[in-house]
Amino acid sequence: MARPPRFDVNQLLDAAVRLAAAAGPAAVTMSAVATEVGAPSGSVYHRFPRRTALLAEVWLRTVERFQEGYFEAVESGIDARRAACAAARHVVAWSRAHPQEAALLLYGAEDFGRADWSEADLQRADRGNQRVRATLASLATTLGAEGPQATERVALAVVDLPLSLVRRHLRAGDPLPAHAEDLAEECTAALLTSVTA
Repeated sequence: MARPPRFDVNQLLDAAVRLAAAAGPAAVTMSAVATEVGAPSGSVYHRFPRRTALLAEVWLRTVERFQEGYFEAVESGIDARRAACAAARHVVAWSRAHPQEAALLLYGAEDFGRADWSEADLQRADRGNQRVRATLASLATTLGAEGPQATERVALAVVDLPLSLVRRHLRAGDPLPAHAEDLAEECTAALLTSVTA
């Protein structure tokens, strides 16, 4: 019977998240991940044939974990305005619960080598991006947003605004204040007033 691997994929990816959060994507190297978990470099190469594959998986796993709760909030079946506010709260609450992953998401896919990702990883990323766009378009329609300005207001309210609140604190190295979720929800609701009025 084969012995189970001592270092699994999630341990390696968790180590890569810690490295990226502390020092940016450039810090995520095969040897740095191996050192972080106390594994031989071969353990990393056994699961990720090259650094680009590791970077892609770190980015995609983190984005997908964030998006899971975001989509759940937006598609919860409650009325659209409450769903939008729940989505804004999710951005802050998830970032509070996962500060290292949130710090990683302050970068972009390009910082994680997207130009060199495999076709499968590119398709996976594109599917996620398409779902985000479709979800926001559906929410905007349900809220009664008409025209590009109103649609942009919805995106600003449920994506950009809560992210800016998170970004400001994370970049300063400060914890999110206790009132951050409430503030994100209040500001989102205020921005959506003219859309839903």
